[in-house]
Amino acid sequence: MNSSETTASAELGLRLIGPEHKIVPLMAGLYYTRCDPYAIRMAFHIGTDQPVEWIVDRDLLMAGLTSRQGSGDIRVWPSSRTSSGLLTSDRADADADADAEDGYEILHIEISPPTGGAHFEALAEAVHNFLQRTYRIVPAGQEGSFIDINAELDEILRKG
Repeated sequence: MNSSETTASAELGLRLIGPEHKIVPLMAGLYYTRCDPYAIRMAFHIGTDQPVEWIVDRDLLMAGLTSRQGSGDIRVWPSSRTSSGLLTSDRADADADADAEDGYEILHIEISPPTGGAHFEALAEAVHNFLQRTYRIVPAGQEGSFIDINAELDEILRKG
């Protein structure tokens, strides 16, 4: 990826964990832009014409790959097993043990808005790979240099 790129996107396979641990596979689109350097947009495709979109803090997702994070509407945490207790990989146990030494296999994403909630599972490696692409576009700690504060304030005042 060269430094002239300003966006990254990916399709991410998820598992929606429903009542009684019923598992529903679905897809989410991940989108990142240099114009909004702190945010990852997640569009959940749930069978309706328009996807349900959530904005997630990029650093929250990255930190959630190694420890429980979040205290508001979005919480993320890693595990080596799915909610059903099964490894998501069909690899041999030796390969799974080697992966466990390198990190976690599953990233849990829990969204809890006032009107309901959802618990998703994603392959941690897929999320990590996408996040690495975003950090090549805007390195960690440099997000503020990509925001035009005056333009942001003008936009807020226009809407107000």
